[in-house]
Amino acid sequence: MVLKLHRGLVAAVADALQSIFVQNRQADRVVEQLLKSNKKWGARDRAFLAEHVYDIVRWWRLIKYVSEKEHVSDQPGFWEIVGAWLIIKPLHLQNAEANQLPDWSEWMYLRQDVVLARYQDALAIRKIAGSVPDWLDEVCSRELGDAWDDELAALNRPALPVLRANTLKTTRDQLADLLGHEQVELLPGLPDALVLKKRQNVQQLESYQQGLFEVQDAGSQLIAPYLDIQPGMSVIDACAGAGGKTLHIGALLRQTGSVLSMDVEPFKLAELTKRAARSGMTNVETIVIQGLDSIKNLAGTADRLLLDVPCSGLGVLRRNPDSKWKLKPAFLDQIRKIQWDILSNYAAMVKKGGKMVYATCSILPSESEEQVQRFLKSFPDEWTLISEQRTSPARDGFDGFYMALMQRK
Repeated sequence: MVLKLHRGLVAAVADALQSIFVQNRQADRVVEQLLKSNKKWGARDRAFLAEHVYDIVRWWRLIKYVSEKEHVSDQPGFWEIVGAWLIIKPLHLQNAEANQLPDWSEWMYLRQDVVLARYQDALAIRKIAGSVPDWLDEVCSRELGDAWDDELAALNRPALPVLRANTLKTTRDQLADLLGHEQVELLPGLPDALVLKKRQNVQQLESYQQGLFEVQDAGSQLIAPYLDIQPGMSVIDACAGAGGKTLHIGALLRQTGSVLSMDVEPFKLAELTKRAARSGMTNVETIVIQGLDSIKNLAGTADRLLLDVPCSGLGVLRRNPDSKWKLKPAFLDQIRKIQWDILSNYAAMVKKGGKMVYATCSILPSESEEQVQRFLKSFPDEWTLISEQRTSPARDGFDGFYMALMQRK
């Protein structure tokens, strides 16, 4: 069946892809700006734009292969990229018949028979069918072995938004009632988590403005409770970023004790402060890290320390598909060094007898288990491992997180 398409929407998708892959802009920023650029677009138009931009970013290598566009930089090339995806999309995602394109001049050189033949060839090559760079496929295959096939498939499935009910202001059941039970799904084993059945801009909801919930993946929601927090404790979140886990820690403390949120980026801590105010959290302070002196000044002060360290982000590719095209092998080497520097130096902030969680949103053992093993071997008289846990996109349906709970002797 010939697709019914609006030429202006297809052109907008092609323009957005050019911004992402030629101008190297972040996909979420490009999509956000795109959706704001034309007030005449209705909900269906906006859904088409966001869905197709993210789909093509996710399957970028596969689509370049089937369209025979290995190097593309101009708008005609991006039109053919979009056209090739529109042909194979039902075949690739729903196991349905391929689409036929309208007889438009932009696609006069795009042959459907060639696209479909190359698509069948691509299915036999994991790095093309799974749409990842050569080097990333090699690294993940080496570290994960046979499990990489299933994890790759899971990481290519878009993730639905997960909310965490802010228990300083509400409960999960109350939030579910407010949002409507037909809109959400409960997650067993996660007392504060709700999954939205459909994507929507939740930040426009009054319940969000009132601080009744935060957007936080189920895997991420496991990390703060893993710290074994008790009321009245002094907790440091030393790689706090914009503060998603800080807010969860605050909810667990129930407005007792204190949370010190630290980061090297002041603008992230400024955003954290706004979010904390919205959530009703009153026991948080922030500090911009300025070298190791900031760490040394806090030696032995924390009952609990969270080190949610910078990482490759390979566990959250479902939500950030463009990052696999921006990652480079040299960055992976650099980030492992940063992780080690943080773990080996920041641990000194924990009191004797206190506990620390080292966490990553990576599926790679070299960023996670191996870093913890190295740390324990380097400080055998000071630290012991209590437990470690990993979420698997393939097994659990969550983003890929790793967490290790350690105690200072």
